[in-house]
Amino acid sequence: MHDKRVALVTGANKGIGLQIAKDLARNGFTVLLGSRRLDAGEAVVESVGADAQVVPLDVTDQASITAAAKHIRATYGRLDVLVNNAGVSHAGSQSRTPEQVMGETYLSVVNMDELRAVYETNLFGVIAVTQAMLPLLREAPAGRIINVSSMTGSLALNADRSHLMRQYAGTYSSSKTALNAVTQAFAIELENTNIKVNAVCPGFTATDINKFMGPGTIEDAAREPVRVALLGADSPSGGFTNFEGAIPW
Repeated sequence: MHDKRVALVTGANKGIGLQIAKDLARNGFTVLLGSRRLDAGEAVVESVGADAQVVPLDVTDQASITAAAKHIRATYGRLDVLVNNAGVSHAGSQSRTPEQVMGETYLSVVNMDELRAVYETNLFGVIAVTQAMLPLLREAPAGRIINVSSMTGSLALNADRSHLMRQYAGTYSSSKTALNAVTQAFAIELENTNIKVNAVCPGFTATDINKFMGPGTIEDAAREPVRVALLGADSPSGGFTNFEGAIPW
């Protein structure tokens, strides 16, 4: 069996996912870059680490997910950390301005095909990948599942009229609310196993998901997912955190 800890990061060919991959590699992991496009992953894999590898992985394609799990088992025999990072803010025209995206993804007006596409990546893709990787995570001494969520999915914060991020409530935020519920459900189901399950918020970060409007850096965004990945065997499960601490569900 592979002697180094193995981490799979979905959506790792750019942005926050790529930075998470780099930081995990610096902490001694063999990192697998899940990338929907093989060429996009291959273009950056050398920047991650000497033994990093690209794994073709489209989280919306079950055949791709199954093939990735088979490859990881055959090559490494286990998986220590799964970071479900792949996500989309919308699924419409890339030429739309951020204001147009927000206005057209409120739940009162969103096109149902776009709504389904966002949920397919942000929610159903996470469940499908986690199901496929669970047998590999059970082989690890201390398995970790880290779901990259968002503060905009917090029901408690959105219920507070003074919370500025509540204005973004809609397609994306509701998909992250659902992801939080899925995180908690997996944590409860697996609480008597060696696997910890947590959700993290990277913060409003400058990436192409928001046309680089976010004020945060990808280095800061990667801090919390990497911190949680490195926690010891007695660490909490079923939490929702950012680098400042706990976020209310």
